[in-house]
Amino acid sequence: QVQLVESGGGLVQAGGSLRLSCAASGRTFRSYGTGWFRQAPGKEREFVAAIRWMGGGTVYAESVKGRFTISRDIAKNTVYLQMNSLNAEDTAVYYCATDTNGFVLSTSAIEYDYWGQGTQVTVSS
Repeated sequence: QVQLVESGGGLVQAGGSLRLSCAASGRTFRSYGTGWFRQAPGKEREFVAAIRWMGGGTVYAESVKGRFTISRDIAKNTVYLQMNSLNAEDTAVYYCATDTNGFVLSTSAIEYDYWGQGTQVTVSS
């Protein structure tokens, strides 16, 4: 079992920044990668970014490349999502999720088997 707790969401003006955190506990040594997904009202959950625990390889959605940065602190079992140049289209509930079974860093939600409760990010225009 892996437990994930997100924090850092909130209300920010367009052009501003936020940093989300995802703290993992439990059998985290089994995790291959951790990803961030988001879901806006009336829309499907979409991939944002993911990072491999060993080696730190990353992958991003095209919509956030150059604006968002995912990183991890192995000692703290925490993954971060630094979000810059936010715009109204980034408004969503952001979820972190971890993949304990994969061998390839995935952008598909179905590959992730543990999820956090989500944190709301609201960008005002």
